[in-house]
Amino acid sequence: MSIDPIFLVEAAVNGVLLGGVIALLALGLNLIFGVLDIVWIAYVDLVMLCMYAIYFLVTVQGWPIWAAGIVSLAVGALLGVAVHLLIITPILTSPPINQLLATGGLLFFLQSAATLLWTTDHRSVRLSLPSWEIGGIFLPATRLIPFGISILAVIALYLFLTRTYIGTAIRAVSQDREAMSLMGASPQRIYIVTSAVGGLMAGLAGALLIFQYAVHPFFGGQFGPLTFMVCVLGGLGNMVGAFIASFIISEVIAVGGVVISTEMGYVIAFVIFIVMMFVRPGGILARRQ
Repeated sequence: MSIDPIFLVEAAVNGVLLGGVIALLALGLNLIFGVLDIVWIAYVDLVMLCMYAIYFLVTVQGWPIWAAGIVSLAVGALLGVAVHLLIITPILTSPPINQLLATGGLLFFLQSAATLLWTTDHRSVRLSLPSWEIGGIFLPATRLIPFGISILAVIALYLFLTRTYIGTAIRAVSQDREAMSLMGASPQRIYIVTSAVGGLMAGLAGALLIFQYAVHPFFGGQFGPLTFMVCVLGGLGNMVGAFIASFIISEVIAVGGVVISTEMGYVIAFVIFIVMMFVRPGGILARRQ
């Protein structure tokens, strides 16, 4: 059965729009790993909490979506700092398996707590936004707005890391934390700022994902493995690699979903991921030894 080329073009466009939001998640997680050398398994579950905050502010309190989004940023930053101080700091020098178990335990705790508080119902924010048709391709504002904001956020993160003193310090700590300590910098302070920035990006991602998806306690299971896969494929700690990998994976899922099925789109993405781990285990931008 032939597929109308317009459907393929529309799927490719949707893949790009989805890739922008995935890039936001992957860069936030990669930023934290690059500095702390710990993968926050529960990172997307922080996004879930921010989405719940937006849902209740908009649907129960009647707040405008932009105001709830600002609160989501603050909630994300506070959650990032809280996770670092309460969970990460005590295990910072522990073996990697202990770190994974701790952040994995946080994941199950957040899912269970959300289920207890809000049940497993899917909750969504209804937004009346326009949609445009260009050449037979439908472009809804619910996808265009998150994409535009996510790209602006990525640019802002890049400028923060390259043009500010604290951003330069973050990059320096990620390269050699022992040397930074000898130069008088406080790695602990950098860790807290990094966790806050990573949490802020989680809050922004929650504000953008609520445009398209319903929130529920197990939302992390939908985007968590995908985000981790993108980070590994791009190279853990490699921001540019994660950004590129976000669009590669989102395109594979979007186009594969039209050509075959949505489920097979994810299967193909994971197959590509596994193959690339054999070919370039350090990530797509890793230098060959």
